[in-house]
Amino acid sequence: MKKNLSKIIIALGAIFVLATSCSQKQLEDKYADPTKTATASIERQFTGVLTASMDYVRMEYTKLFVVEQPTMGHYTQVMGWSNSNGQYNLPAGPIANRWDNYYNGVMIQYRAFMSLYNSQTDADKLNFKIMKMTSSIYFYDHTQQMVDIWGKMAFTQAGMLRNNGGDLVKSKPKYDNGEDIYTAMLDDLKQMAEDFKTISVPSNYLKIFQTQDPILKGDITKWRKYCNSLRLRMLMRVSGVASFQTRVNAEVTAILNSSTDYPLIESNDDNVIMQSVVSTYESSGLQSAFETWGTYDIAPYTMIEHMKANSDPRLAVVFEPGSSANGTYVGLDPMQNASIQDAQLAAGTVSRYNGATFTRNRLYPGWLCTAGETLLHKAEAYKKILNNDAAAKTAYESGIKASIGFYYWINSISLDTRTTKTPAPSDAAIAAYLTASGINWATNTDKIKLIGYQEWIAT
Repeated sequence: MKKNLSKIIIALGAIFVLATSCSQKQLEDKYADPTKTATASIERQFTGVLTASMDYVRMEYTKLFVVEQPTMGHYTQVMGWSNSNGQYNLPAGPIANRWDNYYNGVMIQYRAFMSLYNSQTDADKLNFKIMKMTSSIYFYDHTQQMVDIWGKMAFTQAGMLRNNGGDLVKSKPKYDNGEDIYTAMLDDLKQMAEDFKTISVPSNYLKIFQTQDPILKGDITKWRKYCNSLRLRMLMRVSGVASFQTRVNAEVTAILNSSTDYPLIESNDDNVIMQSVVSTYESSGLQSAFETWGTYDIAPYTMIEHMKANSDPRLAVVFEPGSSANGTYVGLDPMQNASIQDAQLAAGTVSRYNGATFTRNRLYPGWLCTAGETLLHKAEAYKKILNNDAAAKTAYESGIKASIGFYYWINSISLDTRTTKTPAPSDAAIAAYLTASGINWATNTDKIKLIGYQEWIAT
């Protein structure tokens, strides 16, 4: 009797286990475990590339406060700061943050995408070619910034651990010269510029591309302009390097002489931006990044003086007067000693970056490439490479107008109620600015200096 009872219990247990297993399997089939990695796909990995390293695209705490403000913010004088000992010593933490973010972000995502892309059939490679091209453009944009900071860095062999089956020794990369990295990127961008002329994406794959593209929503025309604008930026970066002279002259001439074959971003409607949408400005880190310790939204002296001297229409939308300055714009002078600077800051006389436009604008966009930047690069190229003064003047003035329009657009979309919105300037005010003594193209002999000041303010 006991043996029979044991057999019954065992049989019932087996039935229960079987039923539970079937039920569990049905649940697993219907509901994927979110903690487990799903099978990679081209389109998912493509989106992974375009959303990688976003900390250095969107205007957020890490990009602004941790990295850019204590480094490039000082060195390029786009922000004011109170003098202190060792202020120009390169801080290791921010630099390491940027380095790590690149290699653990966009680099590793791009390598994974390319590995997956290269495993496709020839037919599918053609179907997904638009994703390969556009992910490369985004990757090269980040890479160009890295080369401009470090020069020599790991590139051609970097990010290959997965490709090498986890072999750490085999995956240790060499360091490439900045010149070689630039050459490789410019070669690929040039080929993509040609491919954009004839590319045809099947309708079903175009829909996938449009759905998976978080930056330009699958707008091929805008990606094409981004490609050529990035090329122009990079060519002008190396325009003073002897080994690049032949290339720069030939490719810049080709780009500027054919807007049909090589369209550029020349309208703010085509700006490549990532607009943040967060519940409050605090949650984007903007307020913390700018206003932490009351020092990181300080107006820089040289920029303020240049804008005041020439009645720059952007002054009121980029900065705001100090709390006790009676409407006067005052930048913090880096030539003053710290005690004088600190007294000015304590008194509230120093201007700050505009709250509605910058520090409390939760819709403030991250910039990848804008019309103002590109048009000013055109102006520089026309003057330096083609020696076409008239075309340079047109591009220069168009770049200024695009920059003014962009800043006022950013101000207009702000939801901040603390700071009053600034009305856009009239055409007459903009025209007057273009004739100001420090801006006027015709009356200034150093045209490159003129362009350089505008590139500094615009970007």
